[in-house]
Amino acid sequence: TMTDLDTALLTVDDQQAHPDPFPLVVGLRTAAATMSDVVTWIATERRRLIERLSLHGAVLFRGFPVHDANEFDTFIRAFALESFTYEESLSNAVRINCTELVFTANEAPPDVSIFLHHEMAQTPLFPSRLFFFCEKAPRVDGQTPICRSDVLLERLAKRAPEFVEACSRLGVRYSNVMPAQDDPESGQGRSWRSTLGVERKVQAEARLGNLGYRFEWLENDALRTTTAVLPAIRTLVDGRRVFFNQLIAAFRGWKDVRNAARKSICFGDDSDISPDSMQIAIELADELSFDIAWQPGDVALIDNFLVMHGRRPFAGERRVLASLVADDGTRLAA
Repeated sequence: TMTDLDTALLTVDDQQAHPDPFPLVVGLRTAAATMSDVVTWIATERRRLIERLSLHGAVLFRGFPVHDANEFDTFIRAFALESFTYEESLSNAVRINCTELVFTANEAPPDVSIFLHHEMAQTPLFPSRLFFFCEKAPRVDGQTPICRSDVLLERLAKRAPEFVEACSRLGVRYSNVMPAQDDPESGQGRSWRSTLGVERKVQAEARLGNLGYRFEWLENDALRTTTAVLPAIRTLVDGRRVFFNQLIAAFRGWKDVRNAARKSICFGDDSDISPDSMQIAIELADELSFDIAWQPGDVALIDNFLVMHGRRPFAGERRVLASLVADDGTRLAA
């Protein structure tokens, strides 16, 4: 039991154990609690909550008095973590800022699946933790699947050891075609101007050069980029190895009028990644996924190094907001 507020650790349907509960669910049973009470409680418990996050991978806060973007912003700030803004990211997704720290999770249409991934693992700049908040739950589906990447890697190493060895030895590259202007119909529709934080082609070329990317200008001022070699497997400071990448999301979902999903990934030496190997990874990740079935007011805190996440298609209005926490440089082993 945690201090100050009447909270309890809850169990939810299909909750997993690895061996610790996944996700950890913290329920608030004090109906009269105010946001001021919650801020005081977080300030007292923040260190323990972050420790538990690193152990469990995800913490779901249920029943707390969070109703809108501003209260979500207040909830986030109580943790006193350094923010990672959408503007400074290299995210492919189109998002809309609500406050300085809070933005929409993804503007892709309801029928578009966003497959499992570590946030921004396809770039050299990624957050360490993610906050999600359900302002309005959809009428049907719209869950956020989450998957422990360390457990996935253990099982993948048994089923496809040669693939894991190649991922570890060669790393991976990602290719993506960005439009000149934001395309909200695509989960990968953020423009190169917004993604790179530039206005002109010459500025884009300079930024890409600094990042070590390869690039090619296409018709309609679209831009094809290929990343430098990035790790597909990382080791955390506690020794856990994780399948930290965007391979599943790219292989399954990076497709729109500009992109073909299977052309979006390759090993670091430009050799092909076997579709059979990817199917094994997908199968195992699907088996390991836990679906967060959102209730209004839910807040989830996710360890981006340990846990992948996605979005199920949905019907009805769904409003899930997000915020990112900067990498403090202490989570990955050298």
